[in-house]
Order: sequence, then C-alpha cells, then structure tokens
Amino acid sequence: MVAFPSSLARAAVSALSHLGARVARSVTAPVTGGLAALALLAACETTTGPAPTGAYNGEPVPVALLVPSGSGEATDDLIAQGLENAARMAIADLGDVKVDLRVYPTAANPDQAAAQAAKAVEDGAKAILGPFYALEAAKVGATVASAGVPVLSFSNNPAVAGGNVFVLGQTFDSTARRLASFAVSQGKTRIMVVSDENAAGEAGKAAIEAAIAASGGQIAATGSYPFSQNGIVQAVTAIAGSAKSSNAQAVFLTADTGGALPLLTQLLMENGVNPAATQYIGLTRWDIPTANLTQPGVQNGWFAMPDPNLAQAFLTRYQSTYGAAPHATAGLAYDGIAAMGALVKQGGIGQLNAQGLTQPQGFVGVGGIFRLNGNGTNQRGLAVAQIVNQQVQIIDPAPQSFGGTGY
Repeated sequence: MVAFPSSLARAAVSALSHLGARVARSVTAPVTGGLAALALLAACETTTGPAPTGAYNGEPVPVALLVPSGSGEATDDLIAQGLENAARMAIADLGDVKVDLRVYPTAANPDQAAAQAAKAVEDGAKAILGPFYALEAAKVGATVASAGVPVLSFSNNPAVAGGNVFVLGQTFDSTARRLASFAVSQGKTRIMVVSDENAAGEAGKAAIEAAIAASGGQIAATGSYPFSQNGIVQAVTAIAGSAKSSNAQAVFLTADTGGALPLLTQLLMENGVNPAATQYIGLTRWDIPTANLTQPGVQNGWFAMPDPNLAQAFLTRYQSTYGAAPHATAGLAYDGIAAMGALVKQGGIGQLNAQGLTQPQGFVGVGGIFRLNGNGTNQRGLAVAQIVNQQVQIIDPAPQSFGGTGY
C-alpha cells in the first residue's frame, strides 16, 4: 500500500484541531460587506442580548492569549505571531474599551498550556483566548474551570467544547449543515456520504449524516476508503457503484485538497459518477490552495466558505498593518478579542461569562456571522461557492443574521 506523504497525513489530523479566520462585533444589523463593514466592527454596538450586569468603568480588561510558540516548530511560531498580531489589531479597533493583553507561550504542549493558564488566572485574567490545539484546550479548560474563567480556544474540535471551553474554529457540523440545507433546497435530497478512514474522516462523516437528517434529506448510501493512494484506487469502484445504484443526487465528500480530494474526484468521474448529473459537495475548502481549482474532478463542485468580502477586508487590513499575509487562523484571535470588547462595552466585565458569550444573535466576523452555543461549539454563517471554469463563484451568499436566509 502506498501511503500519502506524512505531511498530508498531518494535515488530515490537524483538520480536527483548528481552522478558519474571522473578525467580530455584536450583531445589530445586516452586514453591508467589504471594507466599510469591517470599519464598523470597532464600534461593538449594543445588542438586545442578555441584560447588562454592570457598566464598563474604563479599566483595562485583563485577557490572556495562549499561543503555541516555543515548541521548536517554525509553523507554531508563525501561527503564534499571527494570532498575537490579529489580537492587537482588534484591541486597537475597540475604541473606548481597553484590553490588557498578556501573551503566554504554550510550546503546543498541553501540560505547559495548563500551567500557563493557571498563571494567567493568578495574574488576574478575566478570560483566556486560546490555546491553539485541541488537547491543550481540554487541559486548560479543566485547569481553570473552578475559577469561572471562560476559555475561547482556537480549536474546531467539538470533542473539547463544553463547560467553560468554547471553540472558535469553524466546525464540521456548521459547514455540513449549511451545505446539506442548501443541497436539499436545490432538490438534491438523496445524498451519498464518502469519507476518509481516519479520525477527521469519521468526524466529518458523522457531521454530514446529522446535517442531512436535520435538513430533511436522505442518506442514499455511504462509502469510505483507506487514507492512501492505493486505498482510494482499490475502493473507488465500489464507491462509484453505490453512488449509481442508489440513485444518489449528490456525493458529499470529507476529503481535502491536501489529501484524497484530487485523486478521488478524478477517479469517481472516470468510474461513471458524472458531476453534471450527480452533484459533488465538499466538507472542506476546495479553493485552497488555488492550484486545486484546475483539477478536473472539482469542476462544478460545491463547498462552503466565509463571506469573501469581509474575509478580503481583514486580509487587506492585516497586510497593510504588518506587511505580510496572516496565517489562515489569525482572524480567530480578532474574533475573540472583538467579541469580548463588544460584551464589555455592552455591560461591563461581568458580561464575560457563558450567558454573555452565548447571546443568540451572536457576532459578526470578517468571515460572516458567528455565535457560540451553550455546549461550547459554534455556528458560522457561510457562503456556498461553486467552482466554475476553474474560478470560484458564490451561488448562495452568506447569511447576514441568524434566522435569515441560510439559517
């Protein structure tokens, strides 16, 4: 069996740790898009959420930022710098609300992350932003739970969410629900689920199946393949056969561009699953890297992405401020700081609790609306995109409020 290169295997595992980039304010009105909308984020306007617990007195709010620097891995240092930069950019945009940001390196190690979180609480932190990896988040949450300090982790793994731990990263559940709902609305009600045989694939499959059921669709069939080149080659004939015999109107794939996607979609086409008749849908971003847009098998495929206007506005501002493009996850730090700032302005430091953080109308980020759920997970308002002639086209815009189109 020929396995994928180790870097690709690591990419598949990391899908359960973190992903996405955003910017936040309290939701009070539809987003107007682009740079103008991003400029409004600093306002952090009052919402109709939980009753304020007290007025903001102007004192700096101590917030701990846990970043993965110090691990010896250059990627962790790059991620850490991007998160800190974005957080400081958010602080500068808060206006009257002041944040005393204190940065704690975790070395991407759960034990060190827990020790740094404990120190942060001793130092007076009212909230913790980070850490980056799921195992770190779980240990940090347990360490500071008795102190009542909320942890806004950059992870997207729902397994570590709950209690005082919230995950800011875009979850499989949020993506799957957006796409399954859209598919059913377009008459694609019989959907086959095709997944990698690894942890990320199993988690993605569960999210897709739940989303199909919630959207009123039917699971036409399921198929899976070992996460290797030979595994796909050996499994694809049976997968294609199931797609055709089950009369599936769509095939929903967990595969990503760094792993199985290019080969899998190509082989499905060659085995008679015509994307012109059977809609290909992806749980992951199919436009990253952009070279993937040239792959024959992804043409006309659907995937979900943050609001492109807001995402581009954040990218432009970050590059203008720091002279380089941010890491893909950097905006999550902006989200966390700006959401905290909105709550503090709304009702004082006492709003930095589960009730405030889970206000149902949520916040607006550079990638669109998002809100934190009581179980520690989140929902993100996403656009539905299609690859047409090697270009990305938005075929259903991101919703501008929870309860609007797309929700």
